[in-house]
Amino acid sequence: MRASIGNVNAQEVPRPAPDAARWRTAFWVAWAVILLVKLVLAATLAPFGDEAWYWQESRHPAWGYSDLPPATAWLIALGEALGGHGALAMRAPFLLLGALLPLLMVRIGRRVFDARDGWCAGLLTLLLPLLGTLGIFALPDVPLTFASALALDAFERAARERRRRDWIVLGAALGCAWLCHYRAAMLMLAGVAFLSITPRGRALWRVPGLWLALALGLLGLVPSLVFNATHGWVALGFQLVERNPWSFHADALVQPIEQALVCTPLFYALLLYAAWHCLRRMREGAPYDLFAICAAVPIVAYFVLGCFADDTRFRVHWPLPGYLPLLLVAPLLLRRAASAGLRALRTATLLLLALGSVAAFGYLACAALPGGAALLARVKAFPEHFVGWSEAAGETRALLQQPEHAGDVLVADNFMLAAELDFALDGGRAVYALDHPINAKHGRSAQLAAWQRGEAALNQPGRRRVLLVAEPSARRERDRAAWMRSLCARVAGLAPVAALDLYDGRKRYRWFAGNTGATDAPAADAGCAADAP
Repeated sequence: MRASIGNVNAQEVPRPAPDAARWRTAFWVAWAVILLVKLVLAATLAPFGDEAWYWQESRHPAWGYSDLPPATAWLIALGEALGGHGALAMRAPFLLLGALLPLLMVRIGRRVFDARDGWCAGLLTLLLPLLGTLGIFALPDVPLTFASALALDAFERAARERRRRDWIVLGAALGCAWLCHYRAAMLMLAGVAFLSITPRGRALWRVPGLWLALALGLLGLVPSLVFNATHGWVALGFQLVERNPWSFHADALVQPIEQALVCTPLFYALLLYAAWHCLRRMREGAPYDLFAICAAVPIVAYFVLGCFADDTRFRVHWPLPGYLPLLLVAPLLLRRAASAGLRALRTATLLLLALGSVAAFGYLACAALPGGAALLARVKAFPEHFVGWSEAAGETRALLQQPEHAGDVLVADNFMLAAELDFALDGGRAVYALDHPINAKHGRSAQLAAWQRGEAALNQPGRRRVLLVAEPSARRERDRAAWMRSLCARVAGLAPVAALDLYDGRKRYRWFAGNTGATDAPAADAGCAADAP
C-alpha cells in the first residue's frame, strides 16, 4: 500500500531530488530561527495569567484540578525541577514539545507521501501562526496538540501495518491527550468515526491491537476520574455545564472568519480545499480516508459546538488537531497549483502565511517590550494578559518590605492577580484571592477553596492585617465602580496605600491596608475607601 501511494503521487507530478533538498534547507533554517525567537520570548514575556495559575497548580501536586487534568501542572513542575524557578524554566518542556511537533509532521509526511512533501508539511506547520508560536507559553494546548500529532502518526501506521508497537504508541498518545485536556474526547470521536464509517476502519475492530490501544488510552482518563469522583465532579461540571450556555448564539457563525484571520485567508482556503480533496479520495483508502475523518470531525464538530457552547473565551485554537492531517496534504495541492499555472497564487499563499507568522511573533515581541506594549495600548488588540504583572509585583514586594506591612496577609482581588503575585514571590508567602466573578468564569473558585486560598479561608476567626491588591481594570468599565465598592464589604478598615496606572490606564492597580474579620460594609449613602477605580 505504501509503495502504491508513492507511485500514484510520483506519477501525478514529478519531484526531482534537488527540490526536496531546497525544502529541507528552508525547513531547518525556519526551524532554527523560530526556535531562537521562541526562546527569547519565553525568557522575556511575563507569565500569561493562566500560566501563573497552572504554575500554582504545579505547587500542589494532584490527580487533577477544578479546570484541567494534571499534565500541564506536571510539565511545569518538571521544568522548574530541572531549571529552577523562572518563566523560561517553567516553559522549557512546552518549548521542547513545540520544537518537536514540526519534526513529527516531517516524519509523517515523508513516510506517507515523500521527502519533499514531508519537509514542506513541516515548514507549513512552522509558518501557521497558532502552531509556529506553540510552546512559548506553558498552556495545555501544547502537549495536547503534540499528542494529537503522535496519535495521527501511530494510527496511520497501525491501520496500515497492524504492528503491536504502533498500537501501543497510539494508546500512549491518547492517554497523554486525556492527561492534558478534556478536549481529548474529540480525538476519540474522530477515531470512532473512522472505525465506523470507512471499510478499512471497520476491518480494524477485529484486530486485537486496536483494543489494546483503546485500553491504554483510557488509562489516561483515570486521574481525572479519580479527582472528579473525590471532588463532587467539579471539573466535569465546569467543562460541560457551567462554562457553556448550551443555547444557540448567532455570533459564533463568524468562526470561519476568525479561523481565516488566524490562519491567513489564502492558507485557510487551502486547508479547506485539502479537506475536500481528502473527502473526495476517501474511497482510495490510505491515507485519505483517515486524514479526511481526522480533519473533518474536529473542524465541523467544533464549529457546531461553538454555536451553542462557551461564547466568552478564546476558542480559535480548538480546531488545531483537525488541521494536522490537512497540513500533510497541503504540499501536494501546492505542487498541483504550480503545475497548473497557478504559481503566483501559490507564492501569494505562502508569502501571506509567512507574513502572518511574522505578525504573530511581532505582536508577542511588542508585549514583551514596555515600549511595544505602550504602542499597543492605543489599539483594541492590547495584550492585557501579558503586561502589568511585573510592575504590580514590584510594587507589592516593595510594600511588603516596609515594617508596617511586613507581617500582612497578602490578598488579591482575583485569581489571576493572586497567581501572578505568587509566581513573582516564588511561593514565599500565601496569596489569597477574593471571590471575583472571573474566578468562577474560569473554573478556579472550587480549586481556591480546596487550597484554602479563597475568600472563605481568609475570613476565618481572628483578626489579621491585610495588604489587598486590587485590579480595577480586570473588570469591564461599567462594572468597576460596583466591584471596587464591594471591597469594603469584604475586607475591614480599608485604607488606600498606593496606586499604579499603566499603559494609559489600560492596566490599573490599587493597594489597600485592612483587616480580616468583621467588615464595615458601607451604608447606601456612605463612602468606601475603594470607591475610585
